[in-house]
Amino acid sequence: MELRQIEKTGTNEVKLTIAVTAEEFGRAVDAAIREKGKTLTVHGFRKGKAPKALIEKAYGREFFYQDAVNETYGVAYDMAVAEAKIVPVDRAEIALVDCSEEGYTLTATVTVKPEVSVKKYKGIKAEKIVTEVADSQVEGELAVMLERNARIIEVEDRPAQNGDQAEIDYEGFKDGVPFEGGKGEHFPLELGSGQFIPGFEDQVCGHNAGDEFDVNVSFPEDYPAEELKGAPVVFKCKLHSIKAKEMPVADDEFAKDVSEFDTIDELKADIKAKLQEKADAQSEAELEEKLVDAILTNMEAEIPECMYEARMEDIAADFENRLARTAGLTLDEYLKYTGADKETFFEGFKPQAERQVKIRLALEEIAKLEKIEMTEEEMNEEFKTLAERYEMKEEQVRKIVPAEELALDLCVEKAIKLVRDAAKVTEITAEEAAAKE
Repeated sequence: MELRQIEKTGTNEVKLTIAVTAEEFGRAVDAAIREKGKTLTVHGFRKGKAPKALIEKAYGREFFYQDAVNETYGVAYDMAVAEAKIVPVDRAEIALVDCSEEGYTLTATVTVKPEVSVKKYKGIKAEKIVTEVADSQVEGELAVMLERNARIIEVEDRPAQNGDQAEIDYEGFKDGVPFEGGKGEHFPLELGSGQFIPGFEDQVCGHNAGDEFDVNVSFPEDYPAEELKGAPVVFKCKLHSIKAKEMPVADDEFAKDVSEFDTIDELKADIKAKLQEKADAQSEAELEEKLVDAILTNMEAEIPECMYEARMEDIAADFENRLARTAGLTLDEYLKYTGADKETFFEGFKPQAERQVKIRLALEEIAKLEKIEMTEEEMNEEFKTLAERYEMKEEQVRKIVPAEELALDLCVEKAIKLVRDAAKVTEITAEEAAAKE
């Protein structure tokens, strides 16, 4: 293979002229004769049994040129890309210029990664909003734990009240006539939830298990069913059972039951520490976003549209995979339920895709400027970590994950850390931040 010419045909477009030598092409033609000859018929021989020389004589070498080109141009293109030191970001447009026993020449026109300039990325001034976890947040988290560990008990010694789970039969009547959709049996209703029309649950409260009673209410004026809008109705009800939550006491025994701690104070301290860790991580993430915004402000690049489109497709594919995994829906089913069309759906990812592409290009440029590289030891450690995370053998991970791509990802992570470490950060409270808005 010989890279004969590199021609810049556009802002981010390069045309490569590539020649495959007679020797390389000859070997490919011979291989094509042997392979395709298995399916060809030569007089006096069964299909695929004729000697190579007779197949060549019967059909001529030119008959196999296209197969030989198809088998070799991909390797020739990859070698030319490496020699030209370009990074394609789209599929190349390949054109065959000439082809003979002397070899062949082709051109490959391809969109390449753009040139990027980042003028300032060190010493960026930014404010970091720091948050101190309040005792009320700890108590709120503890209340969730208490709720999660509550027992459901049968109530027999008192009437129903808000917060109870009531099991009821009901049938609704308008002007003495049952109406459609107004009947239910052994329906579980959480009193005070607002699940039924206003006034219904309040009138269930005060009754005991086994009671039969009427509930008099009126449907809201904006109720969907035209015949029931604002209409006064009567529900004949029977209360089968009442169940209530029995909340545990927030004491040392509770702490022992739900955690590895012996006292409620230790549990609260752990809750506070975890909430603080989460708040700190959120503050750091918000700071990183501010730093990235500053980098993008100082970035210059003419980015080809195909890079945005490729990223949009990746984001959409990730969304579709999550959709199938979490909801069991295909993308077409999702679009049908939401009433959206595919074009609008994909366009919705464009702002996110554009931002991600710009960030990646800027950080790659910073890594390049700072000569950030991954050591062999760091790469080995990362492959080991990936293998443990996905419960795979390290050899399998190395086959699946290209080392060059992984190294670039890790260099990008180092680049953002460099920007963060070099930034001039001022810490302020959430109250101080709100006062500035």
